[in-house]
Amino acid sequence: MAISLQEMMAEANAAVARIPVEKAQELVAQGALLLDVRDAPELEAQGRATGSHHVPRGMLEFRADPNSPFHDTALRPDRPVVLHCASGGRAALAGKLLIDMGFSEVYNAGGFAEWKEAGAAVEEPVDRGMTS
Repeated sequence: MAISLQEMMAEANAAVARIPVEKAQELVAQGALLLDVRDAPELEAQGRATGSHHVPRGMLEFRADPNSPFHDTALRPDRPVVLHCASGGRAALAGKLLIDMGFSEVYNAGGFAEWKEAGAAVEEPVDRGMTS
């Protein structure tokens, strides 16, 4: 039986706790991985949270699986992961995926705009000068 996006989002939101930026910052200070799952052009255009690790949502399964040739050692099932994207939707779906893959402590910090609005540290996009 097919599942709709609405159903997937409901499952993801039920499985992955949505936390405020302040709680996300506390967890990161305690060693959690701050994981940005936006696509590379979004980071280039908007900047990124200082100290964040980037894995595009479309590559997460490949980076999270230790048996994959593309495994990213920053992703460990025993390390808490705090995800964010542009608005929180992809972060929720990515969090549910990580839980399904055996990650035990996964949180959704919402969107990058929320991170910036809360006054959390960010790295602004690189000014590419006269390249257009």
